[in-house]
Amino acid sequence: MEELIHIQKTFEKVVFIDKKVSNREFEDCTFKNCDFSNSNFSYNTFLDCEFIDCNLSMIKLSGTSMKSIQFKNCKLLGIQFEECEDFLFQVNFQDCVLDYSSFANKKMPKTKFSNCSMKEVAFTGTHLSNSVFDNCNLEGAIFNDTQLAGVDFSTASNYKIDPEFNPMKKAKFSTQGIVGLLDKYDIKIQ
Repeated sequence: MEELIHIQKTFEKVVFIDKKVSNREFEDCTFKNCDFSNSNFSYNTFLDCEFIDCNLSMIKLSGTSMKSIQFKNCKLLGIQFEECEDFLFQVNFQDCVLDYSSFANKKMPKTKFSNCSMKEVAFTGTHLSNSVFDNCNLEGAIFNDTQLAGVDFSTASNYKIDPEFNPMKKAKFSTQGIVGLLDKYDIKIQ
């Protein structure tokens, strides 16, 4: 990863823990079974890249561009995605652990989260319209001033969302999930 520009490369079993990589461009690259935990990947550009079976926990991404990035079966604990560049920010997650991460104030409509653990993830001020939370555990996730219009929560679980503080016109919920919308009223639904 010493080169400045990487195009159509596959990085496999790279262990780069507590390291710094910056001012690099990765286009159409695949990262498999890599461990970048606790590293600083600030000020890089990732375009059309895929991370598979990687550990990116606590990675720093300040000023990093993430354009059309796929994460599959990755560990992404405590990542501050709000520090990424806003321009063309687009990410999708499948079978990932995103616990304690933050997407505060990110514009990320049509994002797909599939089979993810998202405990205590912060979505404060996030624009998530038409996104999908397919079979995701949102226990303790924070939704405050979050744009949720058209979001599909029908198979998500353990969320608590206050409809008074989160616009959610045409959002989809399962019958069991309605409890998470009424939690603040301390009522019992049988």
